[in-house]
Amino acid sequence: MMRHLISAADLTRDDAVQILDTAEEMARVADRPIKKLPTLRGRTICNLFFEDSTRTRISFEAAEKRLSADVINFAAKGSSVSKGESLKDTAQTLEAMGVDAVVIRHGASGAPYRLATSGWIDAPVVNAGDGTHQHPTQALLDAFTMRRRLVGRDEGLGKDLAGRRITIVGDVLHSRVARSNVDLLHTLGAEVTLVAPPTLVPVGVETWPCEISYDLDRVLPKSDAVMMLRVQRERMNAAFFPTEREYSRRYGLDGDRMAKMPEHAIVMHPGPMVRGMEITAEVADSDRCTVVEQVANGVSVRMAVLYLLLGGNESAHPSPTATLERDAARRPSAPATGTTRTEENK
Repeated sequence: MMRHLISAADLTRDDAVQILDTAEEMARVADRPIKKLPTLRGRTICNLFFEDSTRTRISFEAAEKRLSADVINFAAKGSSVSKGESLKDTAQTLEAMGVDAVVIRHGASGAPYRLATSGWIDAPVVNAGDGTHQHPTQALLDAFTMRRRLVGRDEGLGKDLAGRRITIVGDVLHSRVARSNVDLLHTLGAEVTLVAPPTLVPVGVETWPCEISYDLDRVLPKSDAVMMLRVQRERMNAAFFPTEREYSRRYGLDGDRMAKMPEHAIVMHPGPMVRGMEITAEVADSDRCTVVEQVANGVSVRMAVLYLLLGGNESAHPSPTATLERDAARRPSAPATGTTRTEENK
């Protein structure tokens, strides 16, 4: 593994498969009665969030705690950032406190790269989303979900997504999720098609490793997975489509459109969903929709990333499976049923 995870484009095919396979092992740990591993005990990880977040922040925090790391949650609101403190000063403060890794979400594209390469802090940096640029762990959890559903939980180990056809629909212009998924899915061998209104397609998209379409109904019958994107109004400074009703009519996914998809095909969404606009309640609540699975898989994938960056990146280390079994063996056994804490301490 590399020292930082800044962009999905930085991952090779072997890097990505290693993370997905390690995440599968982490998911098995999550099925146990006691979900914690001592792998990162004594390590301190700071979640440095300059943008509002629910799923990503809680997912990273859950992953860190399951690996027994000490967690510092930093939010820009209520901190010295609101008084004008720069990213550099914040980073140097964390360095002085001795943090071992930083997970950063920032509204400015390139902020995680700047933090990782500036020399302000000597710790691995994980990009949890920067502007409209990249969100690599989201792409990894999406690929993990696709591999599980389309290939199989055990059958998928060591495999990529070669030959799978993935359609990404919606506000591509403002979406770091779309950019990250195009990069990673191409690396994993999948065929990606972007579907969006012409006004929501980025300039230069013809250089991306994917196809472009403006007709959702034409693409659906040959899609193995359809990922719907949220329309990011908070990043818009102009009218990119006439009305919500018009957008939903042409680019929304409803029951009739879902029926055109192959029987094995799945529906995905990075969340939060805007029901009734990009996706109907009928589709969002169907068995083919993986939104809840994606949230659960996000914890396993982020555990894998942190484990590989901080605990399993030495060349002399055994395989992830052997290391996880070793860590589990070191974990103290639970008290016998019926034994009270007072009796245990006597």
